[in-house]
Amino acid sequence: MSTIGGGTHHSDFRLSITKALGDQLAAALATLVAIPLTEENLNYGVDERPGVYQLYLDGEFVYVGKADKSLRDRLGQHLRKISGRRDIALTRVTFSCLYVAEDFSALAPEQLLISHYKGKGGVPWNNNGFGNKDPGRQRDRTLLKEKHFDVEFPINLDVHVPGLEAGATTVGAFLAALKSGLPFVFRYEKLPSQSSRGFLDVARADLTADEAFRLVAAALPQGWQITALMGYVIMYKEAEGYRSAWRYYRAGEVIDVTPESLPEDAAVDTPDIDE
Repeated sequence: MSTIGGGTHHSDFRLSITKALGDQLAAALATLVAIPLTEENLNYGVDERPGVYQLYLDGEFVYVGKADKSLRDRLGQHLRKISGRRDIALTRVTFSCLYVAEDFSALAPEQLLISHYKGKGGVPWNNNGFGNKDPGRQRDRTLLKEKHFDVEFPINLDVHVPGLEAGATTVGAFLAALKSGLPFVFRYEKLPSQSSRGFLDVARADLTADEAFRLVAAALPQGWQITALMGYVIMYKEAEGYRSAWRYYRAGEVIDVTPESLPEDAAVDTPDIDE
């Protein structure tokens, strides 16, 4: 009588296909040389094809991701995001990428790579906020941990906003152009029609984000404010404070405050909203 599951002449065999794929992807990426994350390198060195990629900060591997359609577009999104952050020069960031067949993306190759690296200490920016989209209104008051990407590299309000035009424009049109040009999320509540149709005199086309928000704030109705959080900016009809805010624009005033963050070992439910 043989023992179920094993014996002298039979046993179980388990093949971890996902582990094998993750190991092979990591091995293939390891043969590549990381190059600077620049528009030139993306436009002339990366195809519009699906694939996986890795980002490096000062030569240290920090993030792995995938592009279902175009590696060039996805890496371009990261380039734009990093360009709007403080304490992280673009010259410090490099990347490498690997093209994969379109049907392979259904296997979530970036998750295979994350699993592969998990046993080697993980990847710092994965599950730490770098790939986040707009978390939504319900997360605006969430306190972030000290190692969260937005805490280590907050938005830079001194960046110049492309796409703005000098001259007279409506508040509504200016808000739309500002939202489109900023390298970080700007979410705002719809203004009353009369306020939205009000006119702004834009002195220069090369305004910084801070100058643009000051201009908008001066035209807002009573009781509205613009709030710069660590990773994005919001505008609502409110006069409340946010523990993670570092600047307010309200009633013609600009108020700087010290944002709070949580220690890394804090037990909180703050899931990432990854791309």
